[in-house]
Amino acid sequence: MVRNDLRNIAIIAHVDHGKTTLVDGMLKQSGTFRENEAVEQRVMDSNALERERGITILAKNTSVHYNGVKINIVDTPGHADFSGEVERVLKMVNGVLLLVDAFEGPMPQTRFVLQKALELGHKIIIVVNKIDRPDARADQIADEVLELLLDLDADEEQLESPVVYCSGRDGTATLDLSKPGTDLKPLMDTILDYIPAPEGDQDGPLQLLVSSIDYNSFVGRIAIGRIERGTIHQNQEVVVTSAKEPDVQYRAKVVNLYQIEGLNRVPIDSASVGDIVTLSGIEKVNIGDTLCDPEHVEAVNFVHISEPTVEMTFSVNDSPFAGKEGKFVTSRHLRERLYRELLKDVSLRVEDGDTTESFRVAGRGEMHLSILIETMRREGYEFQVSPPQVLYKTIDGRKCEPMERVVVDVPEEYMGSVMEALGRRKGQLEHMAPAGSRMRIEFRVPSRGLFGYRSEFLTATKGEGVLNTLFDGYEPYKGEISRRNYGSLVAFETGEAVTYGLYNAQERGELFIPAGTPVYEGMVVGMSPKAEDITVNVCKKKHVSNMRASGSDEALRLVPYRDMSLEECLEFLGEDELLEVTPKNLRIRKRILSHANRMKALKGGK
Repeated sequence: MVRNDLRNIAIIAHVDHGKTTLVDGMLKQSGTFRENEAVEQRVMDSNALERERGITILAKNTSVHYNGVKINIVDTPGHADFSGEVERVLKMVNGVLLLVDAFEGPMPQTRFVLQKALELGHKIIIVVNKIDRPDARADQIADEVLELLLDLDADEEQLESPVVYCSGRDGTATLDLSKPGTDLKPLMDTILDYIPAPEGDQDGPLQLLVSSIDYNSFVGRIAIGRIERGTIHQNQEVVVTSAKEPDVQYRAKVVNLYQIEGLNRVPIDSASVGDIVTLSGIEKVNIGDTLCDPEHVEAVNFVHISEPTVEMTFSVNDSPFAGKEGKFVTSRHLRERLYRELLKDVSLRVEDGDTTESFRVAGRGEMHLSILIETMRREGYEFQVSPPQVLYKTIDGRKCEPMERVVVDVPEEYMGSVMEALGRRKGQLEHMAPAGSRMRIEFRVPSRGLFGYRSEFLTATKGEGVLNTLFDGYEPYKGEISRRNYGSLVAFETGEAVTYGLYNAQERGELFIPAGTPVYEGMVVGMSPKAEDITVNVCKKKHVSNMRASGSDEALRLVPYRDMSLEECLEFLGEDELLEVTPKNLRIRKRILSHANRMKALKGGK
C-alpha cells in the first residue's frame, strides 16, 4: 500500500543556515495559525536555551497540510555536537530537505548530515536558502552541493536532485533565479512530486520503531516513532523488543495515542503504516525499541549512533559553599538526573565514577556537555565538573585520538595568527580558498587541541572570525599539546572580596569577580598572564591609621571585571581545577583548596 496522502521529511543543514525560519514560513503559509494569531519567530525552538542561543538543540516534529497531503516535518539541530539527534530521526522519514546558505555554501555539518541521509538511501531536495542576502551566490552554491554529492558517492538518482531557491525569512521559493518567488508553493510542490510516499502493509502485523523519547511528569515517558507496518490502536496490547537485544521482550499497553497536527498533539483512536505517532503508557520504552504485534515479534534495525569523543567527571559539590544555593545536591539526585538524560539523548554515555559521588559523562563535544550542565543548573542541581578530556582508542595496538575537521572563515589580515595558533595545537592545513572578501581555511586538528581555543580565536580575529568543527575520525596520538599558556589568580583566604584587596590583585592579572563577592580559600578569582598560578588576598582591607590628611587617599578605581559564561569557564579550567556549578553561580576552584597543601603536592610531584 502507498500512502499518497502523506509525506515524511526532515530538514537538515549546518548551524545557522535557516532551517527553523523556513519551517516558520511553511507553518504560516499552510494555514496552521489563525490570521490574527501572534506567532513568535523560530516557533519550533520552544526550549528556553534554544531561544537564548539562537540554535536548535533538540529535533522536533510538526506537520502541515498542502493540497490534501499531510507533510510531517522534523526540524533538526545544525550544530555538530547534537548530530546524534539528526542520526536517529532520519529513520522516521523518506526524504530530506538539504538546506545550504546562499553565501556560505556546504559546511562541515552539511557534509556529515548529507552522508547519513545518503547511507539510508533517502531522496534529497537541495534548498539554497537566504537568496535575499546581498552577498548571495546561489548558482555557485548549487554546483558546490553537486560536487559534494559526487564526493560522497551519491547514486545517479541522488545526483539528479532538484534545486529550490528560497528565502526562509521572506517565505518565498522559486525554481528559477530569474523569476523571483512570491510564496513557498514551488517548494511544497517539489516535496509532493519528488519525496516518495510511505509504503507498507497496512493489514500486516504491527511494527513501530521508536526514534524519539519525550518526558512528561503526568504520563511518564512518551514515545515518538513511525509505523513501519500494520495499524496501531489506542489500548492495544503490544510486545516491546529491540534489534540490539532481541531476547529482551515484554508486554505493554498503548494507553494514549496522538498525532502531531501543526504544533499540537491531537488524540486519535488509530493510525496506520507511514504515520508518525506519539504514544504514552509504556514505562520502560527506549529510543531504538520496536513495538510489535504479540503474535509476530520482529525488531526493526536502528541506525548506528556515532560514539562520543569528550568526557567530563560530574561529582557532588564539596566546596565550603556546598548546599547553600542548590535544591538537588546529593549523589542520589545527581545519579538519577544523569541516567534520566540517557533516555532522551542517544549520543550521551554515563558511567559510575571512581567514587560513589562521581560519574563519568561522555558526549559529542564541549557544547553537548555544556548544554546538559546549563539545563541541570536551571533545574536546581548543584554539582562540580572536571575539565573536559578526550576519549582515546587503541587501534592496531597504537594509541589513537579523535580528530576534528575545522573550517575557519576569517578576514585576510587575521590569517597568520589563526594558522600559527592552530599549528601550535598540532593542526594540519588541508585547504585554503577565498570566500567572498574573506578566506576559508580548512584544518585537521586533534580534538584536545581545540579545548580553550574558541575565546582565543575570537580575540585574535577581533570577533570577525567564524569557526566550525566536525568530528573526523581517529588518528595516532599527536604528542603533547600545552593546554593553556596562562595561570590563575587564587584566593588566599575565605571572606568577602573588597575594593582594596581587588585593587591590589588587579595588577597581577584580569579579575573574574566584583567587590562584595563571597570567596573561599582556593577559589579562582582571575587570570594571570604568566603561565603560573598567583595567590592573591582579595579580602584584604586597608588598615586605618590615626594620621589622616584631606585628599591623601585617592579613590580606588577597579578595572571592569570579566563576567565568565559557562563555556568560557569550561575552556579556562586547568588540569588541577574544577568548576562548581550552582543555580546562582559558577565558581572555578582548585582541586586542593588549601594553599599549603597545594604547595606540598606540587613539590611532591616534582
